[in-house]
Amino acid sequence: MCSACGFPALAGHWSDAGVSSPGDKMRIRFTRLAIVNRLLKPYRLAAHDDGATPGFQLLAPDGARVMVKNLEELWKEAGRIAGTAVDPLSARALGDE
Repeated sequence: MCSACGFPALAGHWSDAGVSSPGDKMRIRFTRLAIVNRLLKPYRLAAHDDGATPGFQLLAPDGARVMVKNLEELWKEAGRIAGTAVDPLSARALGDE
């Protein structure tokens, strides 16, 4: 259990498979965060990962922050904040719109 957020420690994301060292795991985590932020940008949202707390902080344009446990929760909460469904595979998220 994380003393900062109260979330239980996560087993890891499926994309962590094959990671052999803690440094590699952290690199993968921040690479995933960069991709998530590119997908959230058209919705004027951002995500933050401090590398220690499980999950993400979702940042709204008005400065509000919401803790989410995983990517599934992130997309749902992003949709709630944006007022429209946030589909990471949509043309809008991919910048094709």
